[in-house]
Amino acid sequence: MGNHFLEGNFAPIEREYTSTRLVVTGQLPEYLDGRYLRNGPNAEHPDPETHHWFLGRGMVHGVRLRGGRAEWYRSRRVGTAEGGANTNVIGHAGRTIALVEGGLPQWELSEELDTLGVCDFGGTLPGGGYTAHPKRDPRTGELHAVSYQFGVGNRVQYSVVGADGRVRRTVDVEVTGAPMMHDFSLTERHVVFYDLPVTLDLDQAPVPVDVPDPLTARTGRGVSALPYRWNPDYPARVGVMPREGDNGDVRWFDIGQCYVFHPLNAYDDGDRIVLDVVRHPKMFDRALHGPAEGEPTLDRWTVDLAAGKVAEERIDDRGQEFPRVDERLVGLPHRYGYSTAVDDRAGSVGAVYKHDLHKGSTEARRFGAGREPGEFVFVPSRPDAGEDEGVLMGYVYDAAEARSDLVVLDAGTLETVAAVHLPDRVPHGFHGNWVPAGA
Repeated sequence: MGNHFLEGNFAPIEREYTSTRLVVTGQLPEYLDGRYLRNGPNAEHPDPETHHWFLGRGMVHGVRLRGGRAEWYRSRRVGTAEGGANTNVIGHAGRTIALVEGGLPQWELSEELDTLGVCDFGGTLPGGGYTAHPKRDPRTGELHAVSYQFGVGNRVQYSVVGADGRVRRTVDVEVTGAPMMHDFSLTERHVVFYDLPVTLDLDQAPVPVDVPDPLTARTGRGVSALPYRWNPDYPARVGVMPREGDNGDVRWFDIGQCYVFHPLNAYDDGDRIVLDVVRHPKMFDRALHGPAEGEPTLDRWTVDLAAGKVAEERIDDRGQEFPRVDERLVGLPHRYGYSTAVDDRAGSVGAVYKHDLHKGSTEARRFGAGREPGEFVFVPSRPDAGEDEGVLMGYVYDAAEARSDLVVLDAGTLETVAAVHLPDRVPHGFHGNWVPAGA
């Protein structure tokens, strides 16, 4: 049985790399002093019948930039042979942390990306359950997060990690059932929960499954190692809680059935909350090895707190994922957003999109036949730079050479500034970040 998520650049790689002799085309900006890091699954001996893209031990790929030079590229497996966080990687309070969700452990990495041990934020997050998508408040430096865990029923947890790396607040929030709550949104005044119809589906397993480790479930409607499935009977809704509120303060608003892995950003607008999200029409109903249930589009949901309803509109109908915004504007009004094409219409394969939400326009930067970009992140040229004054960077896979580059684009024009040529390919994975030196 074939499995698309084990083929081409989805396939795992067998070795770790250290390279200090990197060829650079173009000129890297002098202000780039730090590491570009990206995480993703790198399964060992996967079974094509049951393998799901979201599973497998993590591998972090990183490039160190300083003084207009690329000093090193490293790829390192995360955690232990039994498993390691495979979804995101961030820098916070002087630590480099590989992230995953579902109550599985986070791992702290060294500057050179070697695993140091489980990260529980200095013992302030017992059990280690966290999320792949914390949001950093640009004003305070705190990390806000919403976490779900296998086997805890209808509850998710909102937490705040201080700039010192210690948890200062947790709030348990009741939801309808046991959803896969991959991400959330943060504004200046509110936390927004996405309680959507992809839920834990142990009833479909023909054999008993131990919780909290149900990742070997075999479902009755097909075969998948991920025990989360589309649930058409589950209500789709968003919840809004004041930042300093608790479970009793959450207001719930119904929306049309869909699934959201990733919001672009959110902000308050008087008595309204604006949510820009990548909306999937369905998820994990028949496609059981990874996301493949219709085109994900960029949509805007406006929550009217006074009227008690949500207005839904389409921003861009082209298939796309991995939306990113200038991190200095998390929770604040934004003009630009960036995403990666995931469809093949109009030659858009291999594209990074730049959305101008003031003009209502989108530019596409394509990389040519056989060149496939992953998620791109924005880095400002200076702390007070304008919203698109800086660069975008991400890995681009070249199928003809079976190798990847770290590509740096001018965020204003989308022209290539520089490319760091890597010795191997970076498999299609998930999320990463620019981690400035000392962060």
